[in-house]
Amino acid sequence: MLKTFPKGGIHPHENKITSAKAIKKLPLPKTVYVPISQHIGIPSEIIVERKEKVSIGQVIAKSGGYVSSNIHSPVAGTVTKLDKLIDSSGYKKQCIVIRTDFKDQSNFEIIDTPLQTEIKLSETEILQHITDYGIVGLGGATFPSHVKLNIKKDKIIDYLIINGVECEPYLTADHRLMLEKAEEIIVGIEILMFALHIDKIIIGIENNKKNAIDNFKKLTTNNNKIKVAALKIKYPQGSEKQLVKSLLKREVPKNGLPLDVGVIVHNVGTIFAIYEAVQYNKPLIERVVTVTGKKVKNPSNFWVKIGTPVKDLIDEVGGLPEDTRKIINGGPMMGKAIKNTDVPITKGTSGILVISEDEAERKRSKNCIRCGQCVFVCPMGLEPHLLMNLTEKRMYEKAFNEDIMTCIECGSCSYVCPSHRPLLDYIRFGKSIIKKLETDKN
Repeated sequence: MLKTFPKGGIHPHENKITSAKAIKKLPLPKTVYVPISQHIGIPSEIIVERKEKVSIGQVIAKSGGYVSSNIHSPVAGTVTKLDKLIDSSGYKKQCIVIRTDFKDQSNFEIIDTPLQTEIKLSETEILQHITDYGIVGLGGATFPSHVKLNIKKDKIIDYLIINGVECEPYLTADHRLMLEKAEEIIVGIEILMFALHIDKIIIGIENNKKNAIDNFKKLTTNNNKIKVAALKIKYPQGSEKQLVKSLLKREVPKNGLPLDVGVIVHNVGTIFAIYEAVQYNKPLIERVVTVTGKKVKNPSNFWVKIGTPVKDLIDEVGGLPEDTRKIINGGPMMGKAIKNTDVPITKGTSGILVISEDEAERKRSKNCIRCGQCVFVCPMGLEPHLLMNLTEKRMYEKAFNEDIMTCIECGSCSYVCPSHRPLLDYIRFGKSIIKKLETDKN
């Protein structure tokens, strides 16, 4: 029987249009716009100046604190601006603008290099490389990886879970990476096994990626420490807490982390980035991005330099269809609409989804009919209808007491609501207000 989590969940239309499309290399952008906050935590501190020449892979913004991350130049070129520009959040954020020098792009072309299986670094050196080369979680949360791997002495970790679920509709970046870079991912896993002294590994993959499951099973036939688990197709299977429950039947505490139940979870993209950092001294300066949509002329998966404007990706797939209504950074469930195509790709960008006028139309919101569907599908056991009402009425303290902060923002509630109520929108807003009130208080 396929493994899954017991509480809530839905099965939206998968729409994995690009699952059979091999990853292509996107042409170098003329200019990159590199935000200094591409991770959870403190923004990085800019260490370059306007008109300064930078080389590919050079640190251009240093970690601003423990929960922060280095930012590296994705291209060789000249810094033309240090300015606040609109990023995928819709707000102006500090960016480093670099004009590309097309004559000097020789190093860090790791994509086509030979497989490097020998691990030459010590445990300490491995963790230092992960810190120095700006590795963050590529599954969407962008949590600095060195923080996740800095395990306190009172914590006993016995499992490493590799997240290859990619349950968000439309997105196929992780799927293609698992097909094309499976051997490198296995070496990345072995690097962490060595550095963390963990010998129990599970690679969790949703069952709609049978070729990826077969690929890893073949590669791990003679390795009894690495298991491959097929998971039921159920959203949000890829959420950390749900994944730990599915694979190990362990309940992550309400305000806790997988670490609290002896588990570390890493996305397959993060594992590949760790492989490149440790084996080739390569910083996190590019990633796989799915560019897709039902009416997009040539939907594809690309290797994309961090800081590349979204418009470059859109041009590469044939431009925007005439009836485009929204462009989503991410997938349709958890992604957010972006203001324009000048927004840059960041470490956390897994996909760009183009939605047409008829798909984007929101039906008129009606009164809640107390059907309980939102409660039934919530994987965290919350009451989304109640949390929306409390936010509407500005009863933030009560919303906090009703566990609004434990919402993982999966959007399952909004998806099933027969009254088309914007449940997730209000819950997100309520969470943001509570965070601001907490910050002001402190």
